[in-house]
Amino acid sequence: MDKSYDPQAIERRWYEHWERKGYFRPSGRGEPYCIMIPPPNVTGSLHMGHAFQDTIMDALIRYHRMRGRNTLWQGGTDHAGIATQMVVERLLEQEGKTRHDLGRERFLERVWRWKEASGGTITRQLRRLGASVDWSRERFTMDEGLSRAVREVFVRLFEEGLIYRGKRLVNWDPVLHTAVSDLEVVSEEEEGHLWHMRYPLADGEGHLVVATTRPETMLGDTAVAVHPEDARYRHLVGREVILPLTGRRIPVIADAYVDPEFGTGCVKITPAHDFNDYQVGLRHGLPMINVLTEDARINDNAPEPYRGLDRYEARRRIVADLEAQGLLEKVEPHRLMVPRGDRSHAVIEPFLTDQWFVRTAPLAEEAIRVVREGRIRLVPENWTKTYYQWLEHIEDWCISRQIWWGHQIPAWYCADCDGAHIVLLGAGEGAATAAELLAAGRDLDQALAAARAVQVRGEARPIVAESRPARCPRCGGSRLVQDPDVLDTWFSSALWPFSTLGWPDDTPELRTFYPTDVLVTGFDIIFFWVARMVMMGCKFMGDVPFREVYIHGLVRDAHGQKMSKSKGNILDPLDLIDGIDLESLVRKRTTGLMQPQMARRIEEATRREFPEGIPAFGADALRFTFAALASTGRDIKFDLGRIEGYRNFCNKLWNAARYVLMRTEGEDCGTGGGEMAPTAADRWIRSRLDRTVAAVHEAIAAYRFDQVANVLHEFTWDEFCDWYLELSKPVLQDPDAPEAVRRATRRTLVTVLETLLRLLHPIMPFITEEIWQRVAPVAGVAGESIMLAPYPESDPAARDEEAEAEIAWLKAFVLAVRRIRGEMDIAPSRPLPVLLAEGTAEDRARVERHLPALTALARLASVRWLEAGEAAPEAATALAGELRILIPMAGLIDKAAELARLDKEIARLEEGLARSRAKLANPGFVEKAPAAVVEKERTRLAEAEAALARLREQHRRIAAL
Repeated sequence: MDKSYDPQAIERRWYEHWERKGYFRPSGRGEPYCIMIPPPNVTGSLHMGHAFQDTIMDALIRYHRMRGRNTLWQGGTDHAGIATQMVVERLLEQEGKTRHDLGRERFLERVWRWKEASGGTITRQLRRLGASVDWSRERFTMDEGLSRAVREVFVRLFEEGLIYRGKRLVNWDPVLHTAVSDLEVVSEEEEGHLWHMRYPLADGEGHLVVATTRPETMLGDTAVAVHPEDARYRHLVGREVILPLTGRRIPVIADAYVDPEFGTGCVKITPAHDFNDYQVGLRHGLPMINVLTEDARINDNAPEPYRGLDRYEARRRIVADLEAQGLLEKVEPHRLMVPRGDRSHAVIEPFLTDQWFVRTAPLAEEAIRVVREGRIRLVPENWTKTYYQWLEHIEDWCISRQIWWGHQIPAWYCADCDGAHIVLLGAGEGAATAAELLAAGRDLDQALAAARAVQVRGEARPIVAESRPARCPRCGGSRLVQDPDVLDTWFSSALWPFSTLGWPDDTPELRTFYPTDVLVTGFDIIFFWVARMVMMGCKFMGDVPFREVYIHGLVRDAHGQKMSKSKGNILDPLDLIDGIDLESLVRKRTTGLMQPQMARRIEEATRREFPEGIPAFGADALRFTFAALASTGRDIKFDLGRIEGYRNFCNKLWNAARYVLMRTEGEDCGTGGGEMAPTAADRWIRSRLDRTVAAVHEAIAAYRFDQVANVLHEFTWDEFCDWYLELSKPVLQDPDAPEAVRRATRRTLVTVLETLLRLLHPIMPFITEEIWQRVAPVAGVAGESIMLAPYPESDPAARDEEAEAEIAWLKAFVLAVRRIRGEMDIAPSRPLPVLLAEGTAEDRARVERHLPALTALARLASVRWLEAGEAAPEAATALAGELRILIPMAGLIDKAAELARLDKEIARLEEGLARSRAKLANPGFVEKAPAAVVEKERTRLAEAEAALARLREQHRRIAAL
């Protein structure tokens, strides 16, 4: 083995070997185990959230693969409709073109070319992380197989009346000109105003004052609402007011939605421009007047002076006109949540428009039932309540988007039926026309919503395979025009667990791996993805899509702040793995920032935090850090100090392996037989190893990867490296030791290390493979790769309580001596004379049995028991059980000089503590300084207080000598 551990020299080499050998594919043997990767956007690159959850998934896959399961980690990417279209449109802008210049067909060809050339970035990055995805089965949400599944689901749901087209309120992006999902809307608190406007009563007897944050929407008001129990306004319910600037008469209504404490207790109701108002409008049968165009300008439903104005210019004009007419009572500063599109950053408008919807309530009933029955378990369990609450109050799902890239709605309109008849793939006889429904007294929206084809006929129903219908089943006409909208990206990803396995065909993969075993995901998409997969899986497969859902927190910076470009606190996992110099890091963090002031601030912060750039920590250290931080349900505070510590852990493991190989390669390790006489230390480390194995299995079963990491770190660093390797040295360095003892120690060294490597492999795949290839032959273990070797299983017969008690005593003795060294500031290399007193007969026997180890580990010059009645000299004392350990101080320290040194150090700490306490007692500092700075000062104070307490105790001990 190389003298130094260099992750750059081994990681890429081993990953290429694994993939080339096909180790990531299902073995075809054992019970199936399957995880579906949450498909990252094809436009994306690996971020900390991806790296965290992919580490967890890979650890699970590697663990179960080693346990003999037939594992499949199904990979793939999402077409990311809006994001991908924006990327390609920006490229066209650089050519002075728009997508409309190309037309839909040529634009989509351009997107596909971009996808083939640039869409594989994140999959290459996942390989660098070590993700053992079966790349031979990689899927894309718009490949032909998945597109076919999307069409099939759409048709079946439409036939059952669970998909309909209707006019409803949606989130509308006025820049992208499309409906967007709630997940694509980011609401943040911003400074705004609350305008108080007077609405005159129609009978001339006074006015009502309403408060609003969006005066421009008043042009679409259709009522003023008050709380039914509000005595101030109860007498006005049923009367009318004159809507200012329009002259329209609108009613005063009573609705419990109104908060009497907000504003004046009177609320303007604009059903076409507010989600809450929309529900009020439905309850009271109010007209819904849309006063905005698709690009958020005032439309022709508003009075003439405001038509064509941008919404914010209209706001300015409306406020000025209200003030001129004496109808503006006052304006107050007001902080409010402003919804912005996560792609365009435009303020999102609630917008009344024709869209396609899934009627979700019937599907949600089954999704609730399977969790209540325990067929799906959410971990941590507390997320179950959130899951229920959302599904029990679920709204219909808007699935249409007004863009070009995506699955185009598989519905056509028949021009020969006045464009009102909806035709779908595979639709047959019995399809109702909108005209027939209108004749039955339905309005057009209701007609289109209810129009559907024949009912599903169970298993006998033919699978939809056509790309478009040939003719209208109602009139036989062939003039069919496809709906221009595309489906919401979440629609195709809701089918991911079964569409990726070949559905709607009955494939061997579908029969083998569905239902999958666990879904690993963040809490932020429980509603958008998890619940929808459950609904679709139960509907189309008749079974749950996964048996467990492990829900993790979000990765934040060391101060608990969300990582964002504008804050300049984003960490790139690849930078942590491979390292990056300061100048490159600054360029990466500031590129694309529109505001020079922000760019300068982020550059300055980056130079302060990373004056020498970021060193290469390697993938194993990053993965172990993620595992160690993976407390269930909590957000992850990522600290570079942790990953540096786990890089040191990799070094520790590497150096331990070099020591073991140095002592065992070419030596008799008992693989061919021979008598062995294990020492207490040999028996102890094997016993501790078995307890570690059992603890790891238990923690993985509970998805407590933090416990897995902590248990493995403690055993590797503390017990194996710091204690057992040291205990092995006196045995192997003693030429007089019996060969059976030396053989047993060599056998234990190499066997425990080989087992430990297999334990660590799911979290740290690269370093464990590199070492295992050298250690396995010495241990007599055959195999191509550690990832195909069996995962260690617990064997209670390996437990040895007697050996554990023996080594616990030895450790207590050694630590007692080391503690005295530290307290008395005695050099670790200086041999110490030790006197022993008041021990038991067992203590005497143990001292005799372990004298070589005690001498080596505690660096003892001599060991002598005090005779009965012998007075102890001036000595530092420690206890190991009932045994008193005394180290005579004569000639070891200058008592007066040491006390003087401690006095000086104590005074220095006290001075610093006084400054820190004064700073934290200053309200100006605590209230005005950044929270992170205040917290850092509090941490510094606590550490200084602890250090001062230790120094005072050391002073007391020396003074007492």
